[in-house]
Formats: sequence, structure tokens, C-alpha cells
Amino acid sequence: MILAGDLGGTKSNLAFYELRGGRVHRLEQRRYSSTDYQRVEEILEDFARPALGKLKAVCFGVAGPVIAGRVRFTNLPWEFDAASLARLLRVPRVVLVNDMESTAHGLDVTAANKIVTLVEGEPVEGGNQALIAAGTGLGEALWTWHNGRRVVITTEGGHADFAARNEQEIEFLRFMQKKYKFVSYERILSGKGIRDLHDFFGPEVKHPVFDNEEDDAPAITASAMSGKCATCMAALDQWVSIYGAEAGNLALKALAVGGVYVAGGIAAKILGVLQRGGFARTFREKSKFEYLLAKIPIRVLLDEEAPLDGAAVRAAMELEA
Repeated sequence: MILAGDLGGTKSNLAFYELRGGRVHRLEQRRYSSTDYQRVEEILEDFARPALGKLKAVCFGVAGPVIAGRVRFTNLPWEFDAASLARLLRVPRVVLVNDMESTAHGLDVTAANKIVTLVEGEPVEGGNQALIAAGTGLGEALWTWHNGRRVVITTEGGHADFAARNEQEIEFLRFMQKKYKFVSYERILSGKGIRDLHDFFGPEVKHPVFDNEEDDAPAITASAMSGKCATCMAALDQWVSIYGAEAGNLALKALAVGGVYVAGGIAAKILGVLQRGGFARTFREKSKFEYLLAKIPIRVLLDEEAPLDGAAVRAAMELEA
């Protein structure tokens, strides 16, 4: 039996899998609210208890950099290492990978109807590919190929400095610098960034949800997509414009001529806005390399279980080794 997990800053998904015919098949799954727990061990003990002694491989995709088998979460006060989890779960080894790596491996088992093409492009066979995913934070990764398998390189590129492209974005950057010591792409390209853009475009516009402590980005997004609020529409359009520009930056750095995937919880919810063309336009607006970026396929991954399934795929590689 395989235990796989997608451990994120907002939610943590765990599932048991079995390997049949060279493919992973999900057996049982449970979702936990990450912020309800002080330690990840509490979640693992609750879910994995019935399977202790039966596990053959374990892999967790985690929302933070994995260094020498240890992770400290970016947006959650969790810190743990693979060796301690192996002892807890009574297995020889636990594999920890960044959640962008597990998402990339999830593409191997994602159904075709869960991937939507924004730009067909002209993909280069065997060319580098890249992944960008906005949600609680902003994840970025790239991969090349070796013997038909993905070799994923995870990054923390989402924490790079935000680069304003025009006068409006320069003003927005100044607005953000008054609120935050450091303005990264993740600061903007996450749920909280949508509220910041709303406040930039319409500081006098208030919504009832703003009085609650809950995340207000979904309400802003819903109002924008329904056309009910001009400020919400301006905020979301600008957010998508910046998202496309940063995806294009990643494509250049990775030379992702095989294609770029857009994942994360937000993309699936705003697919209609992404399909209007603004994302693809700012993606390719890179001066001398616009011709190259115009040929790169852009696809949106709608399967929010891809990071979980990808962790199972990565765990199965341990059984094949």
C-alpha cells in the first residue's frame, strides 16, 4: 500500500493508493484543514493509523523548500524531516518533495478533460517544460526529460522581486511598498494579492465580506466574473495580466519550449478570464523573444488532486527502484 499526501498551507489531502498494472489507483482519501493543527504529525497519526505496518512507500508533496530531507513551510508554522516521519509511519523511508514536483508528476495520470489549452503553440518534442501555480502562495518549477521520465527542478521563484512593467504597475508597487517591507510576485499572485489590487483600484469600495476574517478573494473574484463590481473586475484583470507576465518570465528562464502549465486553486476558478486572452498576451510580451513565447503552448491544469496523485506516482518510483 502507498501513502501519499499533498500538504499545503490551507489544506492537506492524504490518500492510500495501490499499484496495479504500473499505475497508481486511489483507495481512500481525506482532507484536513492545515491551520487546525499545530503539527503535521497529528494529521498523519489520525489518517495512517489503520495502515501502520502495511505501508510499502510514502511520499508527501509539501508547500515549502525541501533541503536535505527537511522542510519548513512557507505559509504555515510547520517544520519536520523525512526521517522522523519514517519512524512515525513505521517505514524505511519517507520521500519529501516540493508540491510543485508532485504536481508535475501528477500530469502523468491526469485525465485529458482536466487540462484546458489556452495556446496551442508549436511544442518542441522533448523540450523543457514549466509549471506555475497560484493559490495560498505562488509555486514555480521546471523539468527536463531523461529516459522518458521527468527530472523536476523545483524553485522558490515566486518569492523573487515583483517587476513593474508600466506606470500603473509602478504606482501599484508604491502602494504595496507602503503596506509591506518586501513585495514579491507571491505577495501579489496569491489570494491576498487580489484584495490588495482591489484596494488599489477602489479604496473607497467596500464589501460585506471585508468585515469577516475569512479570505475575501473568492468574493472579489465572483463579483468580477459576474460583472457586478467594476473595481473587482479591474482588480482581477490586472491580477491575470501580472500572472501572465510572470508565467512568461518563467518560460524564458526555463526555455520551456515544450510548454507551460498553469495550476493552483485559483486558475480553475477563473478559467473564463484566462481564456479571454489577457494572460497569453502578457505571457508573450517580452521584446526580442515575443516570437519564441508565442510558440510555447500554455495549458491550464484543472485537476486539484494532481499534487496528491503526483505524490503517489513519486512514491511508486521507490517501489520500482
